[in-house]
Amino acid sequence: MKGHLRIVVVCLALLALIASACAPDSATEDGGNGEEGPIKIGISLPLTGDFTEPGEGVRDGYELWAKTINENGGLLGREVELIIVDDASDPNKVVSDYERLITVENVDLVFGPFSSLLVVPSSEVAEKYEMLFVQPAGAAPEVFDRGLQYLFYAAPAVASDHGQFFNEWLLSLPEDERPKTAAYPELDDPFAQGTAEGIRAALEAGGVETVFKEIYPPDQSDFSPIASKIADSGAELVVGGTQYEDCVNLVRALQELDYQPKVVIASTGPTLNSFGEAVGGAAEGIMSPVGYHPEADFPTNPEFVAAYEEEFGEEPTEDPANAFTVGQIVQQAVEEVGSVEDQDALRDYIRENEFETIVGPLSFNERGEPQSAHMILQWQNDRIEIVLPDEDQVKSADMIFPKPAW
Repeated sequence: MKGHLRIVVVCLALLALIASACAPDSATEDGGNGEEGPIKIGISLPLTGDFTEPGEGVRDGYELWAKTINENGGLLGREVELIIVDDASDPNKVVSDYERLITVENVDLVFGPFSSLLVVPSSEVAEKYEMLFVQPAGAAPEVFDRGLQYLFYAAPAVASDHGQFFNEWLLSLPEDERPKTAAYPELDDPFAQGTAEGIRAALEAGGVETVFKEIYPPDQSDFSPIASKIADSGAELVVGGTQYEDCVNLVRALQELDYQPKVVIASTGPTLNSFGEAVGGAAEGIMSPVGYHPEADFPTNPEFVAAYEEEFGEEPTEDPANAFTVGQIVQQAVEEVGSVEDQDALRDYIRENEFETIVGPLSFNERGEPQSAHMILQWQNDRIEIVLPDEDQVKSADMIFPKPAW
């Protein structure tokens, strides 16, 4: 009996040892406190390549949101951990990035990248895995034309509607003051073209004649020929369907010519704080649709501005603000649903509710499109001011018209 008892004791000890070895390590999986581990959020961003400048802004917005959440107890009481990888502005790499984030890193949530060029392929990956995909910078029409169920754009309006307030203002001018002709230099990019074409459609319907339109490739570096054609057309209005570097180079090329349009409006480029210095003082009077302004009187925006200035030493612009807005929307959905596992419930909550964000109240249609409008900014005295709409909540300065000389 004693020998048999010893065998039983040894077996029990071995079983206990095996159980201990197989048990989860609370220090690694539960954070050492017996609580669930972090909520992992996977993100691919263009931190190198053509979209580096805005891509870094989106990263800053995401990271500030995560820091703010973690300093206030986390999401559902769990720390938020961002897993950010660089897609090098490459539509092929962004696909493999999200495949890896979802299937290898096993992230709980994904946030979208910058640029419609990257949002289109990456959103297909999220859709395949039935994962919520809220993104900050995919506004082109083709983003929403594919019938995706998990996609939402965290900004006030889609690209074709970005110029709504601008169009209304210009067409309301007295006929003897209104620009009668327009030029449309457009980057071969779905967002940039979508913005310019939305403006062109409205202005042509209002009687503004298109006298120049050219689509140029993403690797265009010499803008002198395009600027010369615009000047030769005599267009009184220039609508640039641009991103950042091409917008800077186009403005520099126009500045070198003895040609003064009444109005210049361009997408993306003028929305960045670095634009004024980049164009060598030629920014005065240039306009752009924008979904965010640091002085806008929306709930939580003053707190966001203060936190951003403390973290980065400057005022936030549209790209970090839209990224932060992604976080606000997902945060509210997760807290109301009470889970990060039920992606369908998160999707349905976002589709059915309105969100108070730093870019204003947002709601979405069945295509994931926001149902609001972009403001119009103008560069005045080396800073960005909001000139449209004419509402106290957002407007910070009166419009300068016509545009001052370069």
